[in-house]
Amino acid sequence: MLDRLRFRLASAEAVPQLAFIAIFCGLFAGGITLAFRMLIEALQASFLPLGYTENYEALPPILIVTLPTLGGFVVGILLQLSNEDARKVGIVHVMERLAYHQGYLPLRNAIQQFVGAAICIVSGHSVGREGPSVHLGAASGSLLGQWFKLPNNSIQTLIACGTSAAIAASFNTPLAGVIFAMEVVMLEYTVMSFIPVILAAVIGDVMTRLAYGNELTFQVPPLALTSHFELVYLLLLGLVIGLCATTFIHVLQTVTLRWKNTALWKRTTIAGLLTGLAGLFVPQIMGIGYDTVNAILLEQIGFSLLLAIAVSKLLVTALGLGLGLPAGLIAPTYLIGAAVGGVIGILGNQLFPHEVSSYALYAMLGMGAMMGATLQAPLAALTALLEQTANPNLILPGMLVIVVSNLIVHNPPMSKPSVFIALMRMRGLDYRQDPMVQALRRVGVTSAMQKNFVVQPRYISTQQAKQALQNQPLWIVLLEDEQPTYILLAADLAIYLSDATVEHIDLIDIPGKRLQIKPTHLQATLQEAVEILAQEGVDALYVENRFRLSKNYSIHGILTREDIEANY
Repeated sequence: MLDRLRFRLASAEAVPQLAFIAIFCGLFAGGITLAFRMLIEALQASFLPLGYTENYEALPPILIVTLPTLGGFVVGILLQLSNEDARKVGIVHVMERLAYHQGYLPLRNAIQQFVGAAICIVSGHSVGREGPSVHLGAASGSLLGQWFKLPNNSIQTLIACGTSAAIAASFNTPLAGVIFAMEVVMLEYTVMSFIPVILAAVIGDVMTRLAYGNELTFQVPPLALTSHFELVYLLLLGLVIGLCATTFIHVLQTVTLRWKNTALWKRTTIAGLLTGLAGLFVPQIMGIGYDTVNAILLEQIGFSLLLAIAVSKLLVTALGLGLGLPAGLIAPTYLIGAAVGGVIGILGNQLFPHEVSSYALYAMLGMGAMMGATLQAPLAALTALLEQTANPNLILPGMLVIVVSNLIVHNPPMSKPSVFIALMRMRGLDYRQDPMVQALRRVGVTSAMQKNFVVQPRYISTQQAKQALQNQPLWIVLLEDEQPTYILLAADLAIYLSDATVEHIDLIDIPGKRLQIKPTHLQATLQEAVEILAQEGVDALYVENRFRLSKNYSIHGILTREDIEANY
């Protein structure tokens, strides 16, 4: 039964089967994300004053400095003791494994992400939990596929399912989770993926609602534009947010490049010290910062402090992540955007007191715009904005601000790629967005291979040749030293037999179309098959069984270049 499921999942049309597996993926990813969040909150409540999970502002000055410094040192030592591959975490790691490793996410990296990000967040670093949650969710989907040895094309869809479930569980935003998975991680939209990804997001969101109730992440007051004039003023907000996003990405790139040869534990310790020193003056930047975002949306913070939060949060977060902290940046972009939006809103109220809305509106729009511009995910940002406010009045201004901020980031000479693409390129990698590659990834080799073949040794008798042709095969697989080496068109052998008078036949010497073959495996995608054809310099592959633990090969099909071209 499991083998039939695997064969079916190799097809690009296996939506019902993927939807069934997405249920378990959503449960797995949602459960891991909730466990990660609950652990962080429990640890924060155990030592922060009054038991508030983000009350770093109430800590004494000595702890404000030493806590993140010690946390940076500990996480740096843990990472330093691991091998280089195990240190790779976060959304960039997920995208790298999708592009270069068929979506196979190692368990050890997920464990490293869970522990490292928890230490960073609990110790007050200016980082977020959504990026680590995406890694944990994506790893849940990948590991589920690996454990059941599913085809690689379905594993990639399960990564999208895990990502959407993780975002939904973190934000209580199922639709934003779906869009984020497609727009940021997969960088493509496919009908095949939508149904299972949506189902996984729903399950992740339901799990969070069961644990935390139906309340939104942020306390959002009623928000609406005061006048149409504000649409013009919102252009300024989009411009400033775009410049902030460009600066954030630039600082992150610069720090990553200049400090990459420094010992990791030194870098993370320095990141902690910088966070602590900044926290002495602006403690609101410490931790995830959702409490500060709520205070901004309730207009409880004044102009000077908003400006200090915006500048400090942007620099400290970019420096910390550039120095190697294994945590996320989505939550920090929310706080940066909220603070910048609040500043613009207050200025607008002073300049145009009867034409501009309360600064809470600008703060909320700034949140969505900063996330969208930094990640270059405008649709995910707009969707998150709408789900978190439940306010359709924000659709028009939200679209305007998010589009303008994204245009600024794309505008030469300051043009910047998405923060995740930028980090990948600094590793010497690039995310493959070629439409042909994406199409090849969606189909497994078992969906395209030819099953109409027979296996014969190189030297056979005329009688054996006639018996081999009885079932009218398309190909004959030739064995030399018990290993497949060539395939021969069965029709060419039939033509030869019609005129042959010999008793023994050398299948390599007779006239006919022969192709040299190399192996691939049942889990492979057509993209992997094309890469093997190019690397080995052959025109055909035989698909062998790697599902069962056996030393002997088992040929399941033949795959030629023509078969590949006919299936994408």
